[in-house]
Amino acid sequence: MTQPNEPSEPAKSGPRVPERPLIKPKKQSVWGSLWSSFLAGVVVAAPISITIALILWFVTGPMADLDSFVKRTLPAGSSGIETVLQVLPGVGVLIAFIALVALGAIAKNFLGRQLIHIGEQIVDAVPVVRNLYRFFKNVFETALQQSERSFKEVALIEYPRPGIWAMAFVVGGAKGEVNARLGDQGEGLTALFVPTVPNPTSGFLLFLPRKDIRVLSMSVEEAAKFVLSVGLVTPEFSDPNDAVKTLEKLVKTADNGKSKKRLFQLGKS
Repeated sequence: MTQPNEPSEPAKSGPRVPERPLIKPKKQSVWGSLWSSFLAGVVVAAPISITIALILWFVTGPMADLDSFVKRTLPAGSSGIETVLQVLPGVGVLIAFIALVALGAIAKNFLGRQLIHIGEQIVDAVPVVRNLYRFFKNVFETALQQSERSFKEVALIEYPRPGIWAMAFVVGGAKGEVNARLGDQGEGLTALFVPTVPNPTSGFLLFLPRKDIRVLSMSVEEAAKFVLSVGLVTPEFSDPNDAVKTLEKLVKTADNGKSKKRLFQLGKS
């Protein structure tokens, strides 16, 4: 019979087995670690290096040529002003910028437009020159005009058949004969550009009613990255419904806390 004050013997247990993970991660080799670090360094250094190289090429190449060209066209003189204009770097670029601004201001008024129209008629009379002029004019107008020719929104449409969804860029409302011929298809006939992947420079121009388009909240730049990466670079998105639910939970929690505090105060009184 054991005495009540005697300590009981601890229960005997078997040898303790150390805990081990079910799946042991594969240890990376030294070469693999070096290669991974090298790729990470390339990802960081390549964009910066290319950007700096392009800026240096632009400053030392086209900008320097423009600066020297403008300086050569300036009237020669022995006064201090001409000497300063010839010595200071970037003066030619500044003068060219001011000249372009003045030319654009003149082209906006009625007289300037008439002069440009007369000049274009003269250029159109020369067989080879008119083709080059039209080509470069279309290129610069397409690149610089951002009003009617730029994408407005990003949307999803069912294409090429119902049940399959494709990403499209909203060009704008359909106009002209297209809008007149397809007016019976529904209100708000919209022109959309569906790019091909991974080459978004080609694609299809489609016309759909506004009701068949699901507009997305992502920007045109984010959608372009999404298309170029074949869907690998997904823009961040926070669902407004989730935010509303979270806010409702916080309000409910705050209300419960207030009611408990009131009950506690009533109990004390």
